[in-house]
Amino acid sequence: MCELYSKQETLALRRKHIGPSCKVFFAADPIKIVRAQRQYMFDEKGDQYLDCINNVAHVGHCHPEVVKAAQKQMELLNTNSRFLHDNIVEYAKRLSATLPDRLSVCYFTNSGSEANDLALRLARQFRGHQDVITLDHAYHGHLSSLIEISPYKFQKGKDVKKEFVHVAPAPDTYRGKYREDHADPASAYADEVKKIIDEAHNSGRKIAAFIAESMQSCGGQIIPPAGYFQKVAEYVRGAGGVFIADEVQVGFGRVGKHFWSFQMFGEDFIPDIVTMGKPMGNGHPMACVVTTREIAEAFSASGMEYFNTYGGNPVSSAVGLAVLDVIKNEDLQGNATRVGNYLTELLNKQKTKHTLIGDIRGVGLFIGIDLVKDHQQRTPATAEAQHIIYKMKEKRVLLSADGPHRNVLKIKPPMCFTEEDAKFMVEQLDGILTGLEEAVGAETESMISKNTPCRTKMPKEAQSEMLRDSSLESRENPSRKRNGLCTDSLLSKRLRT
Repeated sequence: MCELYSKQETLALRRKHIGPSCKVFFAADPIKIVRAQRQYMFDEKGDQYLDCINNVAHVGHCHPEVVKAAQKQMELLNTNSRFLHDNIVEYAKRLSATLPDRLSVCYFTNSGSEANDLALRLARQFRGHQDVITLDHAYHGHLSSLIEISPYKFQKGKDVKKEFVHVAPAPDTYRGKYREDHADPASAYADEVKKIIDEAHNSGRKIAAFIAESMQSCGGQIIPPAGYFQKVAEYVRGAGGVFIADEVQVGFGRVGKHFWSFQMFGEDFIPDIVTMGKPMGNGHPMACVVTTREIAEAFSASGMEYFNTYGGNPVSSAVGLAVLDVIKNEDLQGNATRVGNYLTELLNKQKTKHTLIGDIRGVGLFIGIDLVKDHQQRTPATAEAQHIIYKMKEKRVLLSADGPHRNVLKIKPPMCFTEEDAKFMVEQLDGILTGLEEAVGAETESMISKNTPCRTKMPKEAQSEMLRDSSLESRENPSRKRNGLCTDSLLSKRLRT
């Protein structure tokens, strides 16, 4: 492979010139990726990795049709969207055709963060309200306006929640306030939003928007119970607000049966604003906000022009059109359904075999594996999750862990992921879980009965990450107690598997 620098030189230059808060995957032992094709990535040595992380390379890394479309248009013209050009309107027409009829007005941006920021502006201009309801553990982008409504971020920093931000419980029926044994978790979680609205009104505040990912990603692959969004939309609209569906991570057919994730909750649920990004350009930076004519007209009535230099430029629009073509021509929605169902079936078999697996949840090629130390208490197996992702990396499979406790293995690969890939991934996971459980099983039983300190060990690559995260968490939330007998710091030793 052609490299400018050795891996160590690249690391040294990164430490020198890239901001220290800009993290890399597998920070203790990062992979240097030099090329990729479809669902595979290759390091500087030519080693192949199965990519189960990249929902950005939606139709596959470096898809030839997408590359060709970008190159062809770049040879002709790339300029800003104030000039009349066919690509932007053709793309807007085709994108709108995938959505319910009332969602027909597009604003193009360059990232999901820009899209969500603009969505907030649209919502606030619509009726002049300011307050926003967001879900606990939510993440909606890196701009200041979005950090303010992203508990996933602002709860980890020194910022305090702003008075115009209201946090509702995440509708998590496995680990949340209302679980699968509740008679009506959808209504119970929606009533929490209604309570927030009532309290805000009693304080003289007005709700501009409720914003949520159609399926929460950073929050731990959370799928809301059926009926939840309908009830929330009713309450929010009754308060003069709008419903913003964030599809940045989960849109463009990832759930399989539907093009947009919000559509799986029923035809009677239609958001007022939809934001999209990551998979839209298959790695090319493009994003969009789609809304109703009524909301768009209210935004225009402010008298402020909206202009985005690169949003919807001819090259980006050509790339976006190519992505839509590939999704259709290669039946990637059908593939997401077929492979997703197969993968979920394989994982559920692993759940019956491995006590560390507490829950398997997901739709299509958006799946989470919730790891627990015990099934009754559902204690998050955070250290074990870190051990597993590093061991999977050794097996040339790239996974990540997320969620409030970083114990949920996230599976969101390129949409060309195959059944053979699914089988290979699960076989590697099975082997690692087996080794992990054999190594800690007897000791864990003894520890529980004797209430003695845990001496379980884990990979030293993960050790520094766990220690760093434990230190960070203690600074962020010093009152928070560790679950279970073994703290993550005590687990931060090398596991012999």
